[in-house]
Amino acid sequence: MPHKTLSVTSYNTHKGMSALNRKVQINTIAQSLKDINSDIIFLQEVQGLHEKKIENNKDFPAKPHDQIIAEYLKYYNSYGKNAVFKYKHHGNAILSRTPIKTKLNINISTNQFEQRGILHCQITPPGWDIPVECFCAHLNLMEQDRKKQYIRIFEYFNHFIDPKSPIILAGDFNDWAYKSQEFLEELDLMEAFLTHQGFNPKTFPSKKPMLSLDRIFVRNLEVIDTITHSESPWDKLSDHLPITAIVAPTS
Repeated sequence: MPHKTLSVTSYNTHKGMSALNRKVQINTIAQSLKDINSDIIFLQEVQGLHEKKIENNKDFPAKPHDQIIAEYLKYYNSYGKNAVFKYKHHGNAILSRTPIKTKLNINISTNQFEQRGILHCQITPPGWDIPVECFCAHLNLMEQDRKKQYIRIFEYFNHFIDPKSPIILAGDFNDWAYKSQEFLEELDLMEAFLTHQGFNPKTFPSKKPMLSLDRIFVRNLEVIDTITHSESPWDKLSDHLPITAIVAPTS
């Protein structure tokens, strides 16, 4: 496999709305993601449909938000529907410069109030001999529930993922207690920011970040660089900040 870098970004889009839900931001999010210019983008809280907002807010688009971003960037996209209600649904999405093979949207819900999932896709970057196993996750708010979800991740990886395959697991882990690395180290997953800069980035709330909720984990990949996007306009869009890691195949 040639030594070629890959840039990946993870971002909770807050269903395309500003932090206090006062302004539709999905088009600005798409424009700003173009400026980051990542090869693969992992999105959480992606609004697939919201009939009431479409009816009541002239600025709210009818088209699924992952499609809006993908069309603007001219990327391929895959959407995993998780939280489903009568008039609306949202979930995770993965966008990529190169074609995406969707494998599975894994249900990791642990209670009736939080419908959570992990979207699993395979992406083969240009010049790479084997695909990267990409997982976009959004975990529960309570640590006791997240522990159950880590077990589900552990079981899925051990049963369905080749130990030699490059892996990226990214998303909103709701992990302000810094426990995710501890639970996932048995899978030989490395947290990119912790590995590269020695600490996890504070990403929430975006205006004045105090909590570290967002993560990018990798396996069989080298972390070259990490970036927290705290500059304008990111502090005015979603309630989270996006994070980016530059990775490369291990020798």
